[in-house]
Amino acid sequence: MFALSQIEHRYDGQAVLQLDALEARQGEHLLVLGLSGSGKTTLLHILGALLRPSAGKVEIAGRDLLSIGAGEIDRFRGRHIGIVFQQMHLLATLTVKQNLLLARYMAGMSQDGAVADAVLARLDLRDKAGRYPSELSVGEQQRVTLARAVINEPKLILADEPTASLDDVRSGQVLDLLFGQAEACGATLVVATHDTRVKERFERRVNLG
Repeated sequence: MFALSQIEHRYDGQAVLQLDALEARQGEHLLVLGLSGSGKTTLLHILGALLRPSAGKVEIAGRDLLSIGAGEIDRFRGRHIGIVFQQMHLLATLTVKQNLLLARYMAGMSQDGAVADAVLARLDLRDKAGRYPSELSVGEQQRVTLARAVINEPKLILADEPTASLDDVRSGQVLDLLFGQAEACGATLVVATHDTRVKERFERRVNLG
C-alpha cells in the first residue's frame, strides 16, 4: 500500500526524521511510537502528501508521490488518503454535512448527499448533519473529523495523536472508531502517538527516536 525508502527530512539544516525503510500492506494497522520531537508528525505529513521529504522515495497506492505535480497532489490526497489531525480543522461556517461534502469536492468527486448520510449514520451522527461544529460536543466533533477522513473511502487513514488528551475509556472508544472505519474502507491505518496505552491494540509497531 505504501513504501518509504531512505527518507530524510531537514528543517533549517537539522535532520528531524531519518528512516531507512517503512512499508505497509493494504488493510494493515501500524502504530508509530515516539516522544515529542521524534519525527512522528513529520512522518505522517510525508505519508499524507502534505510534505515532500528532503531526500528519499515515497510510494503510495502504486504512485511515486515525488513525481506528482503540485496541481494533482491535492486531488490524489483527497481520493486516496484520509487524515485525522490533532486539531479538528472543521469549517465553522459550514454544517456537518457540508464539511463532509467539501472533502468530496476538493477530491473532484460528486457531491452525493446520500454518501455523506451513510458515513454519518455509521458514526451515529446522522441527526447532527445540519448542525454547525460549534453546536457539537468535543466527542461529536472528533467523530465528524473521522467521518470527513473516510467519506472518500481512502486507501490510507492517518491519525496524529488521536488519544493523547483522552482518559482510558474515551481512548478505547476512539481507537474502536478508527479500527472500525479502516475496516469498513479496507484501508491501511497508521496511528502516530506517544501514548503507550494503545500499544496492545496493534500487532505491528514502529519506534522513532
